[in-house]
Amino acid sequence: MDITPGIILDKKTGSPLFFLNGTTNPLPLSSPFTISNLMISDSAVDILTIIKAHTPDQKKPISLVRKDYSAFYEDMQNDRGEYMITERVELSKGVYGYWITVPEAEPGYTILFFHGGGFTFGSTKDHLGLCIRIARAAGAQVFSVDYRLAPEYVFPSAIEDAIASYRYLLSHGHLPHRIIPVGISAGGTLVIDLLISARDLGLPLPRAGVCLSPPVDMLFEGESVKKNLDIDWVTPERLNVIRSVYLAGHDPKDPLASPVCARLNGIPRLYIQAGTHELLLSDIASFVDKARWAGVPVQFELWEGMFHCWQVFAQQVPEGQQAISHIGAYVRDVLHR
Repeated sequence: MDITPGIILDKKTGSPLFFLNGTTNPLPLSSPFTISNLMISDSAVDILTIIKAHTPDQKKPISLVRKDYSAFYEDMQNDRGEYMITERVELSKGVYGYWITVPEAEPGYTILFFHGGGFTFGSTKDHLGLCIRIARAAGAQVFSVDYRLAPEYVFPSAIEDAIASYRYLLSHGHLPHRIIPVGISAGGTLVIDLLISARDLGLPLPRAGVCLSPPVDMLFEGESVKKNLDIDWVTPERLNVIRSVYLAGHDPKDPLASPVCARLNGIPRLYIQAGTHELLLSDIASFVDKARWAGVPVQFELWEGMFHCWQVFAQQVPEGQQAISHIGAYVRDVLHR
């Protein structure tokens, strides 16, 4: 059987397997263009109601929370178009990266992608639609990393995996100025952590980083946490769980836990998107101000009426695809310089 390299087959069915936090799951290796059968309003208010109904139940075992989260996110991104996952790479024991390509991808241009999920769940599998849309918009291949998650692996395990993934790309001939780290939510924080760590380690730096709705202050004390309480799907309770589970008692003011506390001089330019309805808005705005004072060029886009991680729901919300188009234009501009 002709199968894409790096993919393990199910012994019973012969179908490809996808590894999600150490558990095998069916992997959609490639697909023809498909039409979504999900018929809902394109109103952000309507989709927000649906997302709130699927907000993770913190009282459930983490394995069930991850399963529910993944299933919902996959359903919201099932119109993927033409793509192929060409290789699975083991970066370290149990940590994998996946090469994702689309027909529009140009050789030599790479997006290093980090998924969201509050450092406790999420994977390439349940962000696949977003990866494909960004790849298509940017004209680049994606290397998506399934970093280690809490509570099994707490701070700074995910950061170590982010650094390892960047080192992998460099060691395999990918030029730093042809790589752009992109991350959403917790993945956006990892992008900033990676840039800070690469600077401190003396690694060659990429030209820019892209952060979508990144948590940048683990204290979560910004004004918008209360002001936007009823217009975002993220809750203060969820933010508190992220801090306690991910940090596991570590100082929330650690610069890599809360990049707003970091020395930002000398990191590459940043492109940041946030919605005006996000609980994290105030914290993100404070980070942007600090980065600019440190001399970091920051392009900060505020999207009116948008909630946390609206880009994931581009299939339902027009502003999601519009935001992805902006990301693609930015990435193309930086990579082609």
